[in-house]
Amino acid sequence: MPSRFHVKSGDEVVVIAGKEKGKRGKIVSVLTKKSRVFVEGVNIQKKHLRKSQQNPNGSIVEREGSIHVSNVMKAEKYDKRRSAVATPSQG
Repeated sequence: MPSRFHVKSGDEVVVIAGKEKGKRGKIVSVLTKKSRVFVEGVNIQKKHLRKSQQNPNGSIVEREGSIHVSNVMKAEKYDKRRSAVATPSQG
């Protein structure tokens, strides 16, 4: 398990694989032991909360789920790659 990744908390990233492919967002947190990251607005999941003093009726909360670190790329690197593909150098 690598302890260092190509992205860190606060980086803007693009999802390059999976059902959320093409979405952008900032990294909220990183789970190093599981090699996963939480990206703002990506992989939204519904969490059902049971009744409690804070939620007398219970509720359903939407929150980000984690995605594997290999499925994200820094946005600046992604944009650079896209522009290189769009305008091939002539010479």
